[in-house]
Amino acid sequence: MANKKFQNACNRVPQNVPPVWMMRQAGRYHKHYQALRKKHSFIELCKDPELAAEVAMGPIEDFDFDVAILFSDLLFPLEALGMGLEYSPAPALGWYLSDESDFGKMQSVEKAIDHMGFQGEAVKRTRERLPDDKSLIGFVGSPWTLFVYAVAGSHKGNLVPVKKRLSLFPDFCEMIAPLMEANIRIQLEAGAEKVMVFDTAAGEMAAQDFYKHLHPYLIGLSQKFPNQLGYYSKNTVSEHLGGLLESSEFGGFGYDHRWDLRTKFGKGQGFVQGNFDQSLLFLPEEAFKSYLHEYLQNFLELKPEDRAGWVCGLGHGVLPETPEAHVKYFVQTVREMFQS
Repeated sequence: MANKKFQNACNRVPQNVPPVWMMRQAGRYHKHYQALRKKHSFIELCKDPELAAEVAMGPIEDFDFDVAILFSDLLFPLEALGMGLEYSPAPALGWYLSDESDFGKMQSVEKAIDHMGFQGEAVKRTRERLPDDKSLIGFVGSPWTLFVYAVAGSHKGNLVPVKKRLSLFPDFCEMIAPLMEANIRIQLEAGAEKVMVFDTAAGEMAAQDFYKHLHPYLIGLSQKFPNQLGYYSKNTVSEHLGGLLESSEFGGFGYDHRWDLRTKFGKGQGFVQGNFDQSLLFLPEEAFKSYLHEYLQNFLELKPEDRAGWVCGLGHGVLPETPEAHVKYFVQTVREMFQS
């Protein structure tokens, strides 16, 4: 019960046609999601396993992606720790981390782990509905990205408040580490083939802080789940990722559109995911098609063994109001161009 192309990519087996999946492939751009959202709140869609499976299945049925993704949100561990969480529509915590005394407000890790059980049920229900030839992945937020949200409520804009509280990050990791590991285990045991560690705020971290504070933790996490995790970071550069590629046990890496993905094949192990610029799906139809063909031609010129591991997708998630027709055309064009 897995997609052969995705399994080949994970194992660096050369193949003509790469698998395709996109971050946020089940989301606000999709009429299927919009129809469900009219009837249910975002939290209901995430926490009701049947609804979460229904959302995840929408893009599989409409666009035929090779991989389904757990429908959830990376902030639920903060809610599980007692920080509260609501969406109106942007996420807002009940309180924010400001000094050492705030750690005393947090729930025990044991209670927090129990709180996350709904994600395991959502993975199970999604796997039960998926065709046998589709793969399923889960995801968690990186401790740094969760720390940024815990302090500032967002990874956008001025992160000076976060940098001023960097001394709190090691203690935050002590709290979040066992919860994150349990969350990964819940998803894997429920049927996820890989779990992505999403680090959307990583690019805001200075390289020296990345290596001092986050790098050792990520290395250790990958070693606890060898070849079962993928890592995606946004706005990062080679100084951030070099050590992870060389010494971690991650089962693959995702890259945003700032990278020349052709330079990443043959590095590290596992899949290489990315990385068409998601904003280009908003171009007028002919301009979009022309740009996509030009982008894919760069990979078509490589021999299959020279691009082994490639999982074709976007540099980040599908944006709201992205034309559905362009998403469908993307998937179809990848298969048509590389099949010939």
